[in-house]
Amino acid sequence: MADEEEVVDTPVEVVEEDTGPLGEMDALKIVLKKALVHDGLRRGLHEAAKALDGRKGRLCCLASDCDEPAYTKLVQALCDEHQVHLLMVPTGKELGEWTGLCKINEDGEAIKVVRCSCAVVTEFGEDTHALNVLLEYLKTQGKGE
Repeated sequence: MADEEEVVDTPVEVVEEDTGPLGEMDALKIVLKKALVHDGLRRGLHEAAKALDGRKGRLCCLASDCDEPAYTKLVQALCDEHQVHLLMVPTGKELGEWTGLCKINEDGEAIKVVRCSCAVVTEFGEDTHALNVLLEYLKTQGKGE
């Protein structure tokens, strides 16, 4: 029995979102991951348009580097029509990584990231500090317009 190796469960590294102030993009990243886990994320124009038109969208993300003006106009029009908050994400690669359109290597880094121009959150999942930060940011953005 002394020769047997002792098996120790090591916990998976979990990002603590309650430590320190969160920026809106950091909070968005966490909220998108939670929505993906809870099957509340629609990615791509077709799924996003269906979710927005069906009044299921709660938050919409659009990549700023989207090079198709018709695509951008359609998403913005659907968000305006159905009173859904629209957040602009700097790049489609970042949005693709945040919405799970990538592979993760053994170091935990994203590789083979697929670009995503639009994503819609239909279900936030669990209530987290990041969600509260993001909702507060959206409230202040709505008052500023």
